[in-house]
Amino acid sequence: MMHGRDPLVLGQVVGDVLDPFIRSAMLRVMYDNKEITNGTRLKQSAVVNPPTVEIGGGDELTLYTLVMVDPDAPSPTNPVNREYLHWLVTDIPGPMDASFGNEVVHYEGPRPQAGIHRIAFVLFRQEIQQTVYAPGWRQNFNTRDFAAVYNLGSPVAAVYFNCQREHGCGGRRFLGAD
Repeated sequence: MMHGRDPLVLGQVVGDVLDPFIRSAMLRVMYDNKEITNGTRLKQSAVVNPPTVEIGGGDELTLYTLVMVDPDAPSPTNPVNREYLHWLVTDIPGPMDASFGNEVVHYEGPRPQAGIHRIAFVLFRQEIQQTVYAPGWRQNFNTRDFAAVYNLGSPVAAVYFNCQREHGCGGRRFLGAD
């Protein structure tokens, strides 16, 4: 099980977005060939275009669903839009990348207005291929409820990065070079 030093726990992605889960698949998210790890800092200019998402585990018959959410919208101190849905892709074949899946909600790059936002990618293993309906709006998406409605069970992998606007004002600032 996850322990206290787990970065998803420390970053409160487990808690705010997910319940504790056991990792059972490999999830690699790359923006411009740079792989993100939990807590990676990216400016919004670096995340305009969809990342390359590689999944390891299973075969062509194993399908995955990928959810990308921002639990800190519109601001970490007042996250009334939690969770903001940035991307939803279903039916991704096991050894492929997300571009082979079915894009239910098209990618929208994070554009945080205030503070530092956590942007989480959550991967679920699908039991079956099924029609997934796009929510009517992106704000107030709930990853837990979504997983329950479509019987996706617990996540099999997750990773998050931190994003802030180009010229941050107010709130915490990133100090020093990355």
